[in-house]
Amino acid sequence: MTDGFRPGAATRIARGGKAIYGVPLGILMLEARFPRISGDMGNGATWPFPVLYRVVGGASPDKVVLKGAAGLLPDFIAAARELVRLGAEAITTNCGFLSLFQRELAAAVNVPVATSSLMQVPWVQATLPPGQRVGIVTVSAATLTPAHLEAAGVPLDAPMTGTENGREFFRVLIKAEKDDMDVDLARQDVVDAALALVARHSDVGAIVLECTNMPPYAAAVQEATGLPVYDIYSMVSWFHAGLRPRRFG
Repeated sequence: MTDGFRPGAATRIARGGKAIYGVPLGILMLEARFPRISGDMGNGATWPFPVLYRVVGGASPDKVVLKGAAGLLPDFIAAARELVRLGAEAITTNCGFLSLFQRELAAAVNVPVATSSLMQVPWVQATLPPGQRVGIVTVSAATLTPAHLEAAGVPLDAPMTGTENGREFFRVLIKAEKDDMDVDLARQDVVDAALALVARHSDVGAIVLECTNMPPYAAAVQEATGLPVYDIYSMVSWFHAGLRPRRFG
């Protein structure tokens, strides 16, 4: 239903039962203060369609990325249910590390849920020729565990690199050392991680960016590596396309 009307009805009957209409996708947000530039999942202008946001109190990047989101599942379930109550028909999140909650969130809200950009890895792998693999660029390779990968359907031996040793991206987003961010330095951190990935693993034929703050730099990664690059923007665009298929003719 795109506008609350029953298609094909002899008369136009508007369907009620929701608080908000025309916004089928809900996004669960971490609680953070760093700038969300154009292309970032948390910048509403990034999306060519409207989205519903819900910030999960206490879910800092440090707690989710470095501490395994311990104790936060009930808060995410409550926030997801609130988005569905408001009108969301599907749920996603703004941290790839929340793949840990994929099964529980989907069971709790009874609507489609896509928690992590990492869920694209099996899809992208299917497009590659024999002998090539999907590589992952993550904000924190040290804490992206087999449990995170398994929950997203990612092979446990998937090659990956992180941004922990960069000059800006990790320091601002995860360590919260400051509110402002040098965008050029952040971009270089992500590109450097991708270049290190392909230098270390010659069989990488495509890249998936785990972090939902990386889409602003996806084009730079593609240009630097010459490989296809997928991120949360590509996944959510696909996800939304199923909620509101394009009408032709």
